[in-house]
Amino acid sequence: MTQKRFGALRDRMAGALLEAGDAGYDEARAVFNGMIDRRPAAIALCESVEDVRRAIVFGREAGLSIAVRGGGHNVAGLGTCEGGLLVSLARLRAVEVDPARRRAVAEGGSTWGDFDRATTVHGLATPGGIVSTTGVGGLTLGGGIGVLRARHGLTCDNLVGADLVTAAGDRVRAGDGGDPELLWGLRGGGGNFGAVTSFEFALHPQGDVVAGPVEYAYRDPRDFLRFYRDYTADLPDEFTCDLLLRSGPGGAPRFTLLTCWSGDPDRAGPVYEPLRSRGPINLAVERRSYLESQCLFDAVSPWGQRNYWKSNGMSGLSDDAIEAIVEVFDARRSPLAQIQFEHLHGEVHRSDPAASAVGFHSASYNLLVNAKWLDPAADEENVGWARESFGRLRSYTDGGAYVNYLLEEPEDRIRAAYGTGVYGRLGRLKARFDPDNVFRINQNIRPAAAVS
Repeated sequence: MTQKRFGALRDRMAGALLEAGDAGYDEARAVFNGMIDRRPAAIALCESVEDVRRAIVFGREAGLSIAVRGGGHNVAGLGTCEGGLLVSLARLRAVEVDPARRRAVAEGGSTWGDFDRATTVHGLATPGGIVSTTGVGGLTLGGGIGVLRARHGLTCDNLVGADLVTAAGDRVRAGDGGDPELLWGLRGGGGNFGAVTSFEFALHPQGDVVAGPVEYAYRDPRDFLRFYRDYTADLPDEFTCDLLLRSGPGGAPRFTLLTCWSGDPDRAGPVYEPLRSRGPINLAVERRSYLESQCLFDAVSPWGQRNYWKSNGMSGLSDDAIEAIVEVFDARRSPLAQIQFEHLHGEVHRSDPAASAVGFHSASYNLLVNAKWLDPAADEENVGWARESFGRLRSYTDGGAYVNYLLEEPEDRIRAAYGTGVYGRLGRLKARFDPDNVFRINQNIRPAAAVS
């Protein structure tokens, strides 16, 4: 690509237009997953909504593939592209809070760290990611599993409005003051309908929490998994307790529970007592600000590691499933590899399934087979472990899939993740706002006219 080709766009933008060799190009194209190393022909570092609009129109008219980047945290690397135009929202990170109305508006490039810093000043929060560098946009558009989910639902359930730029360069409003069907589609339907430049959320009162990891030695793993199944069967909405099978600092396997009590801190004791009584090797639970708790697990998911994930919902943990889980974890190829369970209860199941496009309302757990490693030479064995492990566990999964954890998948996997009825409805919405499928670097919904 030449400077001349992108000159017209560069001249029209308030922000920068970067090409290979320009200062900042490599930083701007980098994403969370170290396996992803794509080189866009150009990167539009947008400073305004008008920059976003001009970049999209330019890219469409030039016949370029277009990727939209928010936080860059998507494991499939959907926030970048090879040889196309990357429309980066990374400089659009303002968060405005209206405490009287309990609403917050976050720009499309903001992270959950940005969001929580702005809202917790007012004693308010909305369900968001547990890794502070995760983008608000990507998490929300794929559903959003946070520690407040049992009390207030998924992140997308709290989305009440949004502004976006369509493939035609139009600015449209979803939800409050705009198109209600488009709001439904943005609640889990991914980046299929345009570049979302702002998200408006409902907020909820939130004070200090009691939170932190609780870790156990990897002794009698089948018994511990049965304990976890029974313990999570009747948890109160104020409590989240997710499980990692992972290796500790010395390489020995262990169980790590990621816990957060978001109710009255003085009432946290009884819910933690069964965890204390099992004799943890590490009990780092204490009263913290919600903001601090939202950064506790950043180190568990650092940028730059090589990641290959397989994921699906599970309605329960049978004894046969537990046996298979132990077998696949014991066969892991890397000390960084993890098997993760996110427990889903409370408002996640009480919210109206028709109010969002997310497809795992019937799941009790979200399973993640998480291959992580550092050496590119070990790609084949680690990817193979994740695929083989998920294949071994597949018969125990149901309840839909969490699209934020999917890699580049075939169409039938996307259809299955949403379910036939939801996928069809999303396809009709896609035909209205992006009939030519310009926004296709995502978990793609084909426009209804193209759906066979």
